[in-house]
Amino acid sequence: MRFIHTSDIHLGKTYRNSSGEAKRYEDFFRCLSGIVTDAIEAKIDFVLIGGDLFHIGQILPKTFAKTIETLQPLKDANIPCIAIEGNHDWIHRRDSISWMEALSQMGYIKLLRPSRTEEGGYRFDRFDEETGMGGHVEIGGVNIYGLGYIGAQAGGHVERICEAVTTENNLLLFHVGIWSYSPVEIGNMKLEEAHPLADKFGYVALGHGHKPYVIETPEKKPYAYNPGSPERVNFGEEKYDKGYYFVSFENGEFTPEFRNTSPRPMFVETIELEGAENADQAIDMFREQVMAKIDLSGDERKPLLELKLTGRIGFHPFELGRERLKLVLEELIDPLHIEIKNHLSLVTSAGEGETSKKSFAEIEHEVLRDLIKAGSDYQGREDELIRLSMSLRDAVEKGDVDGDELLALLDGEGN
Repeated sequence: MRFIHTSDIHLGKTYRNSSGEAKRYEDFFRCLSGIVTDAIEAKIDFVLIGGDLFHIGQILPKTFAKTIETLQPLKDANIPCIAIEGNHDWIHRRDSISWMEALSQMGYIKLLRPSRTEEGGYRFDRFDEETGMGGHVEIGGVNIYGLGYIGAQAGGHVERICEAVTTENNLLLFHVGIWSYSPVEIGNMKLEEAHPLADKFGYVALGHGHKPYVIETPEKKPYAYNPGSPERVNFGEEKYDKGYYFVSFENGEFTPEFRNTSPRPMFVETIELEGAENADQAIDMFREQVMAKIDLSGDERKPLLELKLTGRIGFHPFELGRERLKLVLEELIDPLHIEIKNHLSLVTSAGEGETSKKSFAEIEHEVLRDLIKAGSDYQGREDELIRLSMSLRDAVEKGDVDGDELLALLDGEGN
């Protein structure tokens, strides 16, 4: 028996209000489509998705339709796609059916979700094809159990999970990270809390966090595998291997092989502008360092780019506007998406031969404070409104929020 283990696909992710919005949206579907093609060509027995199929729980209808289109070849080939919910897949509105549940009821995935006993234990009911619900499915002698994201207390649930399983040749699909391996700060459990899973499950298929890693028992036997995300989702993932596990099961043993995917190129670089006396000089320094640090040879796709500007300069940082820098970047490398973090400091004379420096953030705060004080009805609330303004700016620049989320931010902080 052979299967593919992937996770954290993040369908629907894009950069809103960016010129590369449409192409970035397509990246994640193209990545999943490639995995589906690999599965069909290899004639595997099933596909596992370890959570975060979607980037947000409330996806657009077009994202749902495109997901069906992407998964249709698996369904046509009679290859089961078994999935669990990650923290990004959650839907937070009571009495609303989730998109994951809809996919399961329509037969595109088998969504595994356990029930709970009155005593607080787990019950992995056999998957029901008619309702599209259940916590356990058996394929070719392998018993597949699944539970999605259960938060920071996941380690405390391991004993109850193991107690609920009485079969052999078991596999667990679990959206959780392992501290010291996972690059995210939430939804993890301690390494020693995970080890009892090795006694019950021959293969633990992890999701959560976008960095691949393997967990071993104290005796150095590998048992848990996180493939990471097959596409680069966020800045900071530029150095991670990207791919999925192609797993063989024979004579009671699981043998995984990591297979690389082809994510869009991503660069995160620091540009040092120390000592620049004017904006023109800074632009020349900027141009030279960008050309030296960013190598696009071997990949024709437009890259994702995050640049951090640092150094003490002799002119106002506002003179080095983002739009001016973006024009230079478009001329040099034509990136799909650009994020610029300005950490420049303005060196000013403080009298008697002394100098002082103000960071870009401090200058931003001063400008906003002056605007609010100038005839504003909100005098006395300057700090509160400055904080809200910065939060809105950061959220929009990252491109990960929609209108409802921005309104929620305003409702929460701006009332």
